[in-house]
Amino acid sequence: MCGLAGMLWQPGERDGESVTADLAAMTGAIATRGPDDTGHWYDAVAGVGLGHRRLSILDLSPAGHQPMLSASGRYVMVYNGEIYNHLDLRAALEQEERAPAWRGSSDSETLLAGFDAWGIVPTIERTIGMFAIALWDRERRRLTLIRDRMGEKPLYYGWHGSGAGRMLLFGSDLKSLTVHPGFQREIDRQAVVEMLRHSAVGGDRCIWRGMHKVLPGQMVALSPGQEAVEPTIYWSIDRLAAARAQRVGADLTLADAVDQLETLLGDAVGRQMLSDVPLGAFLSGGIDSSVITALMQRGRTAPVKTFAIGFHSARYDEATHAKAVAAHLGTDHTELYVGESELLDVVPELPQIFAEPFADPSQIPTYLVAKLAREQVTVALSGDGGDELFGGYDRYRKGARLAAAMARLPLVLRQLGATAIDAMPAAMMDRALGLIRHPREGEEAGGQWLRRMADYARASDVDALHRRLLSFWAAPLGAVKGVDEEASHRLTDVHPDLDGLSPAERMMALDTGAYMVDDILTKVDRATMAVSLESRAPLLDHRIAEFAWSLPLSFRIGDMADGRSAKRVLREVLYRHVPRDLVDRPKQGFETPTGAWLRGPLRDWAEALIVPDRLSREGIFEPGPIRAMWEAHQSGRAEYRLQLWNVLMFQAWAETHLTATPGTTRAAA
Repeated sequence: MCGLAGMLWQPGERDGESVTADLAAMTGAIATRGPDDTGHWYDAVAGVGLGHRRLSILDLSPAGHQPMLSASGRYVMVYNGEIYNHLDLRAALEQEERAPAWRGSSDSETLLAGFDAWGIVPTIERTIGMFAIALWDRERRRLTLIRDRMGEKPLYYGWHGSGAGRMLLFGSDLKSLTVHPGFQREIDRQAVVEMLRHSAVGGDRCIWRGMHKVLPGQMVALSPGQEAVEPTIYWSIDRLAAARAQRVGADLTLADAVDQLETLLGDAVGRQMLSDVPLGAFLSGGIDSSVITALMQRGRTAPVKTFAIGFHSARYDEATHAKAVAAHLGTDHTELYVGESELLDVVPELPQIFAEPFADPSQIPTYLVAKLAREQVTVALSGDGGDELFGGYDRYRKGARLAAAMARLPLVLRQLGATAIDAMPAAMMDRALGLIRHPREGEEAGGQWLRRMADYARASDVDALHRRLLSFWAAPLGAVKGVDEEASHRLTDVHPDLDGLSPAERMMALDTGAYMVDDILTKVDRATMAVSLESRAPLLDHRIAEFAWSLPLSFRIGDMADGRSAKRVLREVLYRHVPRDLVDRPKQGFETPTGAWLRGPLRDWAEALIVPDRLSREGIFEPGPIRAMWEAHQSGRAEYRLQLWNVLMFQAWAETHLTATPGTTRAAA
């Protein structure tokens, strides 16, 4: 795993000395993404510079150094990721007698040989892997930025400066871009609204105005001075989902599906275990990580190294389940039980780990388990992707049932009912619902829960309901100054390709392109890269995704009324390796007692970040809504831990990145 950075400018406007200094600063800012090597290449005449940081995984020799030139000399590349079938690509090139004289055994060299022989798009379409690529075509003087199909690896780009000094900056991490002296640090307030709603800035948006992300399955071609771009889509989850009906085999039995999935997963795991450095796995004891670990251990005499984080509170602890699965499989298991002090110690580090505001509280244990694993291995396989592809989240079942129930009432009646509920005093609703609903610590009180149900009732269709199910702030516009409407987003856009899918399938497709990319994969990439650990996810092999979307919904989501049957076909694969009683339990996930922290050990830290005078002075947030949530949370009348955590993570990020980074800072607008 590596990190890349670069610049594209008007030819003749930069000298070699200044380009070298800028590239050194940009790659230096992302040293943890690649601590083993660094490299720079530029062509001042053409107006392009490329920088790279290397975490050596395959071909540890200097033959894997980047930036790397193709054998023909036409292409120069910096690349972050792994091509798991690169040996197959080499064999194909050799069979066609189009292979160069190989200089080493890296997948980087394989990619470049493919670009020389087959062209850019045909080569990418042949790959199995995760990647972010910046490729300079010396012949056409054109830069192509390419991101993997599922969005595992990040890639940012944007134009900065003015006049002759205007240039394109691009890279794996915003830290490498904000250190550039020409970077204009202007906050996009619509991105702040989105962050409050979803805990992350998603899609092609960025917290910095003018910056964008290359979307999964897309490539963007640019030339000096050319700012308008039209992305090329080489793979799309929406297109895949839309074609589901045409690919479902009418005679496919569940047993056939389990056989085929085990074969595909076995191949994916085997390919992703290719490494020249120590390798292990994250093991939570859940379905996804357990099936990956089981297939890693299958047929091997040496135990696979597995890692888990445990918590002293039974409500948050999964380590006992992980330990039981590890014992059954015979892995070399390491667990670390962390207390409140260890968890809290991570909080001040989060703004440096996440260079864009990010507020999923599971970022804390994710970082800790990555740090634990890095003490013994350089690569760790995970079970990421199983929930989105195989229907693991409760919202798919509950959302489908809720959508069916709401369809029985006209929207206008639902809206009137929701308005009536909003008009009722929260205390009265709490007392009334308290007789039949008894929330656990950290759960919403009755009135707060009922108001959330009322918000769901306002949804006009399945997509609107799904967005509400994923929203932490139901109305974030009122908390951010200077924004009249929310920007478009994958969860607000119209998706005609998904028409005809069931509500659950539609939500799964939307999540795969939004929540999984913007939250789950962002969290894992930043947390692992902060400790120089490469994370690989066999379930995100695009062949697995294509197979999952060829299956009937009943093979994936199971019984719509029983969460224990979720991921049905994946469970059946696991049952061949692990007894049911070790893994059959409700989904738990990485949770932290954030609400209690904000009332206890984090109270002073949080209070300092959202003092009304400070909020007014900084000019991003309206103090009123935030202080009202804070006071209700502190009193125990309501549970606003997630809403407040989103605000606090933005404030902590701003405190670090708006004051400590070189470049031009403009008033947020």
